[in-house]
Amino acid sequence: MTSSPRTGAPPRASGRRLLPADPLLRRLVLMGLVNSVGDGLFVTVNVLFFTRSIGLTPTSVALGLTVAGVCGVFSGVPMGRLADRVGSKRLLLVVGPLEAAAVLGYAFVHSFAAFVVLTCAATVLGRGAAAVRSALIARALPAEGQVRARALLRSVMNAGLVVGSGGAALALQADSYTGYVTVLVLDAVSFLGVTLLLAGLPVSATAASATGGRGAAADDPRGPRTALRDRRYLLVTALHAVLELQLAVLTVGLPLWIVLGTGAPAAMVAAVNVVNCLLVVVFQVRASRGVTDVPSAARACERGALLLAGGCLVYAAAQYGPAWAAAGALLVGALVHTLGELLTSAGGWTLSLDLADPRSHGEYQGVFMSGQAAAHVIGPLVVTLTAVDHGAVGWVVLAGVFALAGPALTEAVRGAGPGAGAAPGPAVRVG
Repeated sequence: MTSSPRTGAPPRASGRRLLPADPLLRRLVLMGLVNSVGDGLFVTVNVLFFTRSIGLTPTSVALGLTVAGVCGVFSGVPMGRLADRVGSKRLLLVVGPLEAAAVLGYAFVHSFAAFVVLTCAATVLGRGAAAVRSALIARALPAEGQVRARALLRSVMNAGLVVGSGGAALALQADSYTGYVTVLVLDAVSFLGVTLLLAGLPVSATAASATGGRGAAADDPRGPRTALRDRRYLLVTALHAVLELQLAVLTVGLPLWIVLGTGAPAAMVAAVNVVNCLLVVVFQVRASRGVTDVPSAARACERGALLLAGGCLVYAAAQYGPAWAAAGALLVGALVHTLGELLTSAGGWTLSLDLADPRSHGEYQGVFMSGQAAAHVIGPLVVTLTAVDHGAVGWVVLAGVFALAGPALTEAVRGAGPGAGAAPGPAVRVG
């Protein structure tokens, strides 16, 4: 893909600007901010709404969310393929209002069956939309600035989640059906707001479809590859999904470990989350510097994996000593963990783009996003069976998993260049 003077510069903001100067990236940042504020609102209150207002049991909610998570794993590839056919922007203009309708639908749910159906639909739309947005960014932004742009978008996303979670605190305080439905309405409005911003995105639907791309794969006379037969890409996706288990460590394993396995006060659960969120907001762009190609991305993932392993070992040490020592170890562990998360995220973006066939970005991003979704579904179980159930020994096992996945990923991409992710074998034309 060629870059114009308007889009060729890296995503920087001047001292007088809080948003990037590039109009396309600025619009993407605003879209990400609006979307993440809505996500922060909904995620903060959804479980309490389902149990206290709809009347479902915690077990029913957990089962429904698990089923929906599994459905979400399989949504990325078909949505990505559809984006390759009709254009990412055009597809997202349809999906956004559907997501808004799904969120509003929760206000009318009164049975477990309806809850499962609606949650599955909402999750499929959400996971699929994430893959399509990734493909849109891959085609709309110049290759040389994409990693830093994605880092900026992730920083903004975390800031939006903080704002949304803070706003949801009002609904939690009221603990009423009206308050929870108000949050649903605001979340639906955020989806519609993103759709309006997308409609004005300075890139045509045609330009955001299966044109342009990174690397030399576009010159392959055999036609586009299919991600599901790209063995190298599938292996990299699986190994990076292992690194994505870090999210379950942070959101499930660590809170339970703090309360059940250490002498630290329960308030440390909030403290480590704040540390993680602030570090991502402030340092994600900086962590992406130097990640410019497949080898540098693999090195970033390997270093990040070792940091994740180190964080697990520090968490294990929090079991010993007085409360103040445990609290200090948890904060240090959260710092090390987050640094690893920053590096593995930056490396993963580059690998997902540079190893893909640029003519099938929708499908390839769908596969990569499905790997992440699978990690998020099984992550809570993996972390519970290791760190939560077996304490320090379980943390050591998790550390070993991370420490092995990083070097394995480096080996998996050895010798690969941009767009060269396919293992030897016949290419298959996608639709």
